[in-house]
Amino acid sequence: MSAPRQRQRRANEAIREAIAGALLTELSDPRLQMVTITSVETSPDLAHARVWWTVLDPARAEAAAAALESARGVLQGRVGRALRSRNTPQLTFERDELQDRARRLTALIDEVAPPADSGGPDGSGGR
Repeated sequence: MSAPRQRQRRANEAIREAIAGALLTELSDPRLQMVTITSVETSPDLAHARVWWTVLDPARAEAAAAALESARGVLQGRVGRALRSRNTPQLTFERDELQDRARRLTALIDEVAPPADSGGPDGSGGR
């Protein structure tokens, strides 16, 4: 895919801000607490927008996904008002699993790396 054009970049940011603002101020669904909109990718014609999101507690991801789907109409209306364009992009929500991958990678590194305070390879502090 080619790099997004300036118009797409502006639309991506406007959509991200509109949805994030709606999550904070307009929606009272408790399943949407701690949901963060990480990025938005629009199609070149701005007819479709993929909204990438994450949640602080991975155990709540399934409930958050269901809440986002049920709030799609409200969020799409908010996006339409924010963009002030003739057509509003069709929103698709995708879970951003980058944080989960980072947590798993950190856990793997912690398993194989020696503790920082050991000082030496045998844990003797080099003495």
